[in-house]
Amino acid sequence: MIFHSIRWRLQSWHGLILVLVLAAFGYSAYSVARDNQLRRIDEELQHRLGSLFFRPGPPSRPPERRAEPPPGPSPNDRGRDGGREGGPDFTEFLSRLREAVAQAGTVDSSQTNGFYYVLWQEGTLLAQSLNAPADVPAPLRVFPWPEPEERSKGPAGGGAFAGKSGPPQPPGTRERGDVREVFRYFPHGECILVGHFMAPELAAMRRLAIWLGAAGAGVLLLGWAGGWWVSTRAIRPIEEISATATKIAAGDLSQRINAADTDNELGRLAGVLNSTFARLEAAFANQARFTGDASHELRTPVSVILSQTQGALSRERSGPDYREALEACQRAAQRMRGLTESLLELARLDAGQAQFKHEPFDLSQVTTDCIQLLRPLANERGITIESQLPPAPCVGDAQRISQVATNLLSNAIQFNREHGQVKVAARVENGTAILTVTDTGQGIPPDDLPHIFERFYRVDKSRSRVQGRTGLGLAIAKAIVEGHGGTIEVASHSGTGSAFTVRLRAR
Repeated sequence: MIFHSIRWRLQSWHGLILVLVLAAFGYSAYSVARDNQLRRIDEELQHRLGSLFFRPGPPSRPPERRAEPPPGPSPNDRGRDGGREGGPDFTEFLSRLREAVAQAGTVDSSQTNGFYYVLWQEGTLLAQSLNAPADVPAPLRVFPWPEPEERSKGPAGGGAFAGKSGPPQPPGTRERGDVREVFRYFPHGECILVGHFMAPELAAMRRLAIWLGAAGAGVLLLGWAGGWWVSTRAIRPIEEISATATKIAAGDLSQRINAADTDNELGRLAGVLNSTFARLEAAFANQARFTGDASHELRTPVSVILSQTQGALSRERSGPDYREALEACQRAAQRMRGLTESLLELARLDAGQAQFKHEPFDLSQVTTDCIQLLRPLANERGITIESQLPPAPCVGDAQRISQVATNLLSNAIQFNREHGQVKVAARVENGTAILTVTDTGQGIPPDDLPHIFERFYRVDKSRSRVQGRTGLGLAIAKAIVEGHGGTIEVASHSGTGSAFTVRLRAR
């Protein structure tokens, strides 16, 4: 399904992270802007409230020097004229406060700046500005004041508030819908409130919220599109790898991954896979060639055996004729046995099943024994063998290395010119024992040089099979040398001969 795609999973996580980040940023920005706006409104409201409070000036504490109550309303009638302790002073204070509220409300209403004023005493509305709402409820006291009876008790009554009117309460703040209000209570129960209609500010905040939402949606869209583009470019090499692997699995081994950017991780992976595919193609080609060559090599002796047996069985023959047929079959069978033994040896070497001894031996001595073994073959063709073989100690399997030296010497004699020369030299250099076999033959063409160690590969296709050679000797020699942790190399020029160099670990 599409949701199982790596691209969609990356996009989902990317989109989720973007949404969370943008939502957190937008909410924080909106909250900060709203708090700043409310703080500015509260500061303005408190400033206007303070100007009202300090302009009329609160009454002083009631004088205690009067022995008799002043003429006027009785204590039971104090609530009717709004008076409290202090009598005329407080009445004058309320009158001045009421006038200040009316004046400030008149100015603010004329300026249409959205501010209004309200004055209460003990919950009773005394004055309000013209632009004030008609149903403004009196705010609750933040800290309740003592009852009037307790405030009127003198020292004899033991009241805790004897002779005290107390300071004004700190201003309080409340919000009702689109209205922000600041109020302050006084010790005698008076409350002054300054309010502000926040409709313009709330509209601006709504515009800010819409702008933040639109900006967040735009950033989210751009981020989603950018993430899709990046993930598409990141996934494209994987898709190309998958498509190429599918074609190779179908049998087209020539396919390669088109890796345009080789500096990133997927580009390097594509390069490694291309190298792997190239080796895989070469391995399949070698396997196909090996199978064809092996079949061809085996088909020749099998054909000889079948031909001889069919000829011998077709009619009665004499004893010498039967003997000649059997000898031909024997030669063909021996050739088949040599080929199969070489193939089995190569298979064991490739599988790492061949057991090599790790014993010290002298490479020069092993090579000298091989020269003595093949000298009669060289003498038949008039080829001289020159050797420079000082002691060259090394570690390995002397019998296997003898097989390598025999193969190199045999090739140097077999592919040399008549009355040619073979030079054999050994030395130890930087902890490495080196054996060099050089001939004066026709050499190896440059096109054939990279394939000289491949199985069944022959430079001269016509002569080698006639001479009974299978083309596996150098492949076996290379496998043995590499099994010892060494290397074998060839240098050759057409018409000047060839030089094979073997390097092994010294003691």
